[in-house]
Amino acid sequence: MSVAFTREEDYEARAADLPDRPISPHANLVTASGLAAIERELEAAKAAYAAAQAAGEVSTDRTAMARATRDLRYWSSRRASAQLTEPAPEPGKVQFGGAVEIEREDGRSQTFRIVGEDEADPAAGSISYVSPMARALLGKSVGDSAVVNGAEVEVIAVRPSPGD
Repeated sequence: MSVAFTREEDYEARAADLPDRPISPHANLVTASGLAAIERELEAAKAAYAAAQAAGEVSTDRTAMARATRDLRYWSSRRASAQLTEPAPEPGKVQFGGAVEIEREDGRSQTFRIVGEDEADPAAGSISYVSPMARALLGKSVGDSAVVNGAEVEVIAVRPSPGD
């Protein structure tokens, strides 16, 4: 048996044993749009798993089956633990699902929507409710200050959930 063939088999074996995606220890709070996104991901994972099974090439491409199995486990778990959270509106208070505009010490202002972990995307303006910024801001009102990463920010606007 050639050494190259042995290495390829070892690579395939490792690929088939992909580690599970980490599951957060925090409650899986989601907005309505976050729940819909989890359900889309779950359906996509089911489709990928079915496609990998149908291909029947598990022995030649273990990575597709391993990836599909891992993603199916992850999204099934996230869907099972999802807690649709729609807090009663508290006008002027920073809440889960709502948006908050802050002003930093250097004068920059930013707006973030506080959402569940799976739907958070800071580049798109949404942060997880367990992030340090969200934790510092939840419950604050316009004019309140909070310290985030050693710098002070001021809440300058609060908007309710956009109606998911």
